[in-house]
Amino acid sequence: MATAVVAAGGTGERLGAGVPKALVSLLGRPMIAWCLDALDASERILSAVIAAPPGHEDEVEAIARDALEMPFTVATGGENRSESVANAIGALEGSYELVIHDAARPLAMPELFDRCVERLDHWRCDGVVAAARAVDTIKEADAGGRVIATLERGTLWAVQTPQAFQPGPLLKALAQGDLARATDDAQLVEAVGGDIRVVEAPRHNLKITNEQDLRIAELLLGQRL
Repeated sequence: MATAVVAAGGTGERLGAGVPKALVSLLGRPMIAWCLDALDASERILSAVIAAPPGHEDEVEAIARDALEMPFTVATGGENRSESVANAIGALEGSYELVIHDAARPLAMPELFDRCVERLDHWRCDGVVAAARAVDTIKEADAGGRVIATLERGTLWAVQTPQAFQPGPLLKALAQGDLARATDDAQLVEAVGGDIRVVEAPRHNLKITNEQDLRIAELLLGQRL
């Protein structure tokens, strides 16, 4: 069994909604409510801790109370994503496996959370990441836009969340890593020599960054209702 850590502290400036991204309305509900629904329906998630946007802890707690039947805690998010995750983990007791998920990925299904935890147990590695296979041709370019190389698409993955970790390696990585520069928690664990593996996930588990992403998510979620 695992504890979910929901990173929901982002400001959502690029979305331009005037509220933190996790609280933006998506089909009439706060965005974070959709991923909380998936966590609650998961068979392997035992409890949750949510890193809330500073100043919005009470609002997030009310949303979680409506969405979750499992025990949960609300912590205050940090200045960046990894600091928010570290703050949330600091509010936990016990040493369950940890499943990190971004509130900005409202399309994740319960089965994906379960599969990540199952693969973590099966492989006995330090962490696993949900990821989609690259389908476009990927080129590396320098600062001036000159193409340096065309990368081998068959070995490339677009990494998502959830990401599941053994607690020890993740805590070590958060303590030693450069939290301000990390783009995901797996990167921090890799930097301390951790064994990270990929769990294939659907491409539609997209991250909401701009207005177009929000409209696509509405269409996809609407098909489920």
